[in-house]
Amino acid sequence: MIQSEKFWDKNADLYSKSPVKNKVDYQKKLEVTRGYFQPHTKLFEFACGTGSTAISHASYVDNVLAIDISSNMLAIAKEKANAAGVENVSSQQSAIEDFNQLDEPSDIVMGHSIIHLLEAPDAVIAKAYNLKKFGGVFVTNTVFLGDSKIPWKPLIAVAKMFGIAPDGVTILKQDQLEELFFKAGFAIDYRLEPGETEGIFKGVFIILKKPLIKTNCINPR
Repeated sequence: MIQSEKFWDKNADLYSKSPVKNKVDYQKKLEVTRGYFQPHTKLFEFACGTGSTAISHASYVDNVLAIDISSNMLAIAKEKANAAGVENVSSQQSAIEDFNQLDEPSDIVMGHSIIHLLEAPDAVIAKAYNLKKFGGVFVTNTVFLGDSKIPWKPLIAVAKMFGIAPDGVTILKQDQLEELFFKAGFAIDYRLEPGETEGIFKGVFIILKKPLIKTNCINPR
């Protein structure tokens, strides 16, 4: 965790200045997510980065709690919120693996571009399930490197040696990823088909519902 924290602290400024690769698709994802919001919605985001998504949703919900492992990321997020006049976003430095401090379950949990960077994605997906109310949703944008023809495993190993990749990258296939969602108790409520928005990275934007009653079924493709 320490190495990942240092990695993101070091790269926070560059990350903040990196433009959104596909603004049209990004806006589509924001709009789809907002379809699940109510004025009373309590939104929780882990691995929030520099806060762009949390801040963009803030005016549509009651409040947002955003956490990230990097203090530098959160400092930039706070500057962005202040500049935008957003007052209902609070932040806390924490890795999702270490976080256990919600006063009550959230209506919506978000974790974007993070599941494939976790050493134990199954445990974090299970935690996302438990942090939410029954009937609430988990929104994630995740790449699955295992379905790519690119030999990611040796490339990532080299990247880690040179300090240009964080610890914990997990090489998952899409069916493996969705099986983790299924095992946690989620049902798939919305899926933007993989590969449409991720360039060389195959990925999926997916909204997972925590059923009012835990089920053993998953939405078919």
